[in-house]
Amino acid sequence: MKKLFLILISTIAFGHLQAREIYLLNDNWLFSFRHENSSDNARCITLPHTWNLDALTGKPDYLRTTADYTRKLYVPRAWTGKRLFLKFYGVENIAEVFVNGKYIGGHRGGSTAFAFEITEAVKFGTENDLRVAVRNVVTGDVLPLSSIHNIYGGIYRDVELIVTDQTAISPLYMGSNGILIHPLSITPERVDAEAEIHLLSPVGSACRLTLELFAPSGLQVVSKSARIKPDGKPIIFSFSIEEPWLWSLSNPNLYQVQVTVENDNSHDQTVFTTGFRNISVSPQQGFLLNDSLVRIQGVSLYYDRSGSGNVITKEEYQEDFALLRELGANALRSPAGPHADELYDLCDRNGILVWIDLPLIQAPFLSDISYYPSPQLEENGKQQLKEIIIQNQNRPSVVMWGIFTRLWTRGENPTAYVRTLNEQAHKLDPTRPTVACSDQDGDLNFITDLIVWGQDLGWERGQTSDLAVWLGQLKTKWSHLRSAICYGEPGRVDQQAENGRQRRPGSGISHPESEQTRFHEDYAKYLAQDSVLWGVWINTLADYGSARRADGIEATGLVSLDREKRKDAFYLYKTLWNKNEPTLYIADRHNHRRSANLQTLTVYSSAGMPIVTKNCDTLRVKEYAPGIYRCDSIEMRGCVKITAEAGGLRDSVLLNGDFALTAPQQRGLPQTVNLRRIN
Repeated sequence: MKKLFLILISTIAFGHLQAREIYLLNDNWLFSFRHENSSDNARCITLPHTWNLDALTGKPDYLRTTADYTRKLYVPRAWTGKRLFLKFYGVENIAEVFVNGKYIGGHRGGSTAFAFEITEAVKFGTENDLRVAVRNVVTGDVLPLSSIHNIYGGIYRDVELIVTDQTAISPLYMGSNGILIHPLSITPERVDAEAEIHLLSPVGSACRLTLELFAPSGLQVVSKSARIKPDGKPIIFSFSIEEPWLWSLSNPNLYQVQVTVENDNSHDQTVFTTGFRNISVSPQQGFLLNDSLVRIQGVSLYYDRSGSGNVITKEEYQEDFALLRELGANALRSPAGPHADELYDLCDRNGILVWIDLPLIQAPFLSDISYYPSPQLEENGKQQLKEIIIQNQNRPSVVMWGIFTRLWTRGENPTAYVRTLNEQAHKLDPTRPTVACSDQDGDLNFITDLIVWGQDLGWERGQTSDLAVWLGQLKTKWSHLRSAICYGEPGRVDQQAENGRQRRPGSGISHPESEQTRFHEDYAKYLAQDSVLWGVWINTLADYGSARRADGIEATGLVSLDREKRKDAFYLYKTLWNKNEPTLYIADRHNHRRSANLQTLTVYSSAGMPIVTKNCDTLRVKEYAPGIYRCDSIEMRGCVKITAEAGGLRDSVLLNGDFALTAPQQRGLPQTVNLRRIN
């Protein structure tokens, strides 16, 4: 509050306010749970915030409850005649907003932004009371009904106060910036498009509206202006760009868009970036970006971090993006709804494809219900989908809209509702395909433009070798479908078993890392021979919180929840996908103690077949699959040093092959030798 007050006084002291002022309202909030019955002991907190990880509450339990956030807001008298808006970038997952005790509005859905005008409710020249009631309770009319990820609760993204003149570009249109760019035709020679601009203005007030676009070089390529009288309907400007700089993975070219509205009494301007590219997917050719084939190698990522839950900083998003780049992935999926803008800004600027899902999800629990034909629930799904599309439509990195994930058709059949959502997505944005992730049979799989098969062969059912049979059937019977695959199973670095040993009742081993490792190795082997899928999606890049799991973590990630540990599977896909940085890695290195006399060693290498030695003895190496090499029947007694060399790279690890001895780290021996280049 003090920071905001000083800014306001400083601004007023210099006289004229800029047309649009934006203030961050993240400080000096008071927080209390509704079940505390009184706010007398409310805690002072700073946004973004989630109550499930609030150290001051002393309540570490995962709570699905209701809480209140309150703060004071001083509105200077100099703002009389201005318009004031509150914008929330993420409240999980139900919010009710009040100003001076007056109800302003509500929002139902945890992953999208929303805004309200508060001009009529505030008092100028004095302090005002803001209150936001937030719920993450289980309800039957807000998606998701079923989820394996935590719904943490809280105002977990930024809150802004936006101050404008009477005539302004609307901050109210579905949580967006009020401007949508609709490509109509994109070729290497020319782009034809429309700008849809939403304005707020007093009735009968005339103004001048200007649209300008600047190429990546800085050259202005579009300048259009018109005198208009806003009537509540969006203004459409058509424009063309000759010889455009197209956006691609290798050249993520961005245009700057600048929209200005002004008259004698008002001035407002919004600036953002967008890009232009063609998307098409066919069973015969696969995924084409600007008519060039792209083999999609993607990962899913939930908005969850160790120690902060859904409260993710810009720096933490940069860390996740660096992991994505190191892995060599070219695509990112958001399965629980949109991430914050910071992550998608990185994708826009650096050339990563994005798939954003509506959180119409079925978690793998028999007791869950993910859908039933309630008018309130169906309307909420349509509203969330509309917000997702409109808020992210200008992003060139976003290439598909997800409609559902692993829905079941038992009980109330969701097929008709999914068709309605699919039609809505096409109407809002005909330029991008729709997609769904399915592990069911039936008509549900033939609605969206693209289908991604959620497979778990070799885990809960069958063997991983069944994947080869399934791929053969897909090619002979269903090759007309535009299919991709999504898979992933849990594995924990702190749980180890030898050579991917299966779980045993009472063993105390629930998800050993080696099981996950073998699962991904087998999938990589069979998918290397694939010719029918347009993409591969790994579930997930990082572990995430799940109160529904016994240990509170869904451990399907290639890295741990705290991002401190890269699992074997991470280096497997880095070997297969990262063409810019060679990889050599000895797998199963976290299993330091081996009780079996004969062992199998696995090495990942993108630098060619490795030379592997045990102490000073060279071992026989065979290629299991592209990038995966194995040494079988290796005698392991006592402490041994395993070394692999290929293409100027070396990796080493010390293992203890005698279960009667203490672990290497207890004997003063290093556990691993870091990868280094040798000349």
